[in-house]
Amino acid sequence: MQLLTPTHFSEYELIDSGGFEKLERFGQYVLIRPEPQAIWNRSMSEAEWEKMSSAAFKLDKNDTEKGRWILKKGMPEQWKINYAYRQMHFTVRLGLTSFRHIGVFPEQAPNWDFIYDKITAGNDSSSKVLNLFAYTGAASLAARAAGAAVVHVDSVKPVITWARENMESSQLTDIRWVVEDALKFVQREVRRGNTYSGIILDPPAYGRGADGEKWILDDNLNEMIQLCSKLLLPEKSFLILNMYSIGFSALVGNNLVNSYFNRGDANEFGELYLADRFGKKLPLGTFLRFSR
Repeated sequence: MQLLTPTHFSEYELIDSGGFEKLERFGQYVLIRPEPQAIWNRSMSEAEWEKMSSAAFKLDKNDTEKGRWILKKGMPEQWKINYAYRQMHFTVRLGLTSFRHIGVFPEQAPNWDFIYDKITAGNDSSSKVLNLFAYTGAASLAARAAGAAVVHVDSVKPVITWARENMESSQLTDIRWVVEDALKFVQREVRRGNTYSGIILDPPAYGRGADGEKWILDDNLNEMIQLCSKLLLPEKSFLILNMYSIGFSALVGNNLVNSYFNRGDANEFGELYLADRFGKKLPLGTFLRFSR
């Protein structure tokens, strides 16, 4: 089991965490957002948090998934930050959504580096990467920046539009956008006999497809991994699986992948986390990845 955290994301910092919230800097702006796993006490005072913050998200008492942003003067609703690693550079637009997400998951930065390294190490101009549940597309940008052909699949059309904006801001081109239920798309790709040199999965615990299809992680992930085993090339290929469901051990992903890929002890798997200024490690999901 491994622990992964960003090491060179200069435009992001977890400043403090605790009291079921986190204080984060994205570029020049500092946000307060809910964080259910931060059950410990804050290291800084509430007054210090308030003084530093540019905006804070307050949960709706009747819907713990939604809420509203309280903005201080000068805080925009949208802004951009950059990410750089080796020769990879890309830009993502951030925005204050009603679901407290802002368009990027910074704990994923080690996987962006992994994607870039694996594609460039292969030095193969025919590399083709499938990004499922792809959201605003940071992983797609990493793969495209490395030179791969990228298929970006998400069921929410406005999110695809957001990802396209990120591609254009990053001065990249030619990502293929697919607005569709991820499981349905993968089933069709298997029937067509298509293959990929890289597959990235970021499945939510629950979700809806473009035509109302229901995604439930516990019920559907086993089939998804089985299908992906038929799509991934047997050589010069990689797979990344992230899971954010609280209560799922990293061993769950490892067992699933080993059921269909026969990896034994060759997988990298564990937890993604962010460390604040005071050394507290905030867990933010599990990962599994391998290359062959």
